[in-house]
Amino acid sequence: MVDMIEFPVTGVSPYGIAAGQDGAVWFTGVHEGKIGRITVAGAHTLHDLASTDGQPSVITTAPDGTLWFTETRANLVSSITPAGELDSVATPGSGPYGIAAGPDGALWYTAMTTNAIGRIETGKAQEFPLPMDGGFPSFITPGPDGAMWFTLNQANAIGRVDADGRIESFPLPTESAAPVGMCAGPDDALWFVEIGAGQVGRIGTDGKITEYPLPNREARPHAITTGPDGACWFTEWGANRIGRIATGGDIETFPLPTAGSEPHGITTGPDDALWVALEHGAIARVTL
Repeated sequence: MVDMIEFPVTGVSPYGIAAGQDGAVWFTGVHEGKIGRITVAGAHTLHDLASTDGQPSVITTAPDGTLWFTETRANLVSSITPAGELDSVATPGSGPYGIAAGPDGALWYTAMTTNAIGRIETGKAQEFPLPMDGGFPSFITPGPDGAMWFTLNQANAIGRVDADGRIESFPLPTESAAPVGMCAGPDDALWFVEIGAGQVGRIGTDGKITEYPLPNREARPHAITTGPDGACWFTEWGANRIGRIATGGDIETFPLPTAGSEPHGITTGPDDALWVALEHGAIARVTL
């Protein structure tokens, strides 16, 4: 049983979402060039970026409490403090998309255009080329083994990069699965969603992959996160739902209150609720 409430955020299209260390939730306004902050009570504020069409996409929290996010079209990896101070690191031509803080204290990102994995430390970006053409790296997350793990949307594989930039990849069993969202699970494995195949996948640090078909294979799952209940939760962009998968593979799905809400990012908030970015112009809070 879940309870959902939607908080409208007028004039912005929420896409990526992350829990801040300031007790609030932060999100990207992908089409407007804005970063938003919403309290657990639903009050929101918006911060304008330098470019209205830079396409702020995925957002994450750094160890020092700063929020980092990618501006895919502007070729920037940017940051905002809880006080609203903005800064950026240029990643020329790279098309940054996914981003996550690594166990080494650096920020790691996926470079879709340059087909690489990037690392930012002390304001400088370094990129590690992928060993295959057109991999289209998407989401990235730290693994339990001290490496960063990422989805390769067009290479139909999962990738791993260590702190020295050594990259390996693991092909998916299902053709044209097109993996996108990824998170570290509650079971020392990595969990991901396959937007092209309508499945959720699990990969152990040994490279073993298991796939779980969704009840609706046309649901277009997009993002995934570890929830407060020891399961993984994901968005179904094409079915207007969120879903839950237990570590044993049992799946439940739950419809969102508003039709056509376009759920994208999902995170566990500071209040132990799930928070979902709805591109139609709202943030949903889901209590379990």
